[in-house]
Amino acid sequence: MAERRTSISGLTDDEAQEFHTYWVQGFVGFTAVAVVAHLLVWIWRPWL
Repeated sequence: MAERRTSISGLTDDEAQEFHTYWVQGFVGFTAVAVVAHLLVWIWRPWL
């Protein structure tokens, strides 16, 4: 059986890169939603 090279996470390089891609996309999406939410609240009731 061929030995599979893995990191301490147990993922191969390709799997880790795929996970990272989804992680970054999720983070960007979450940040975009948070920015829009803050903008809407600012328009509704400015806090400064």
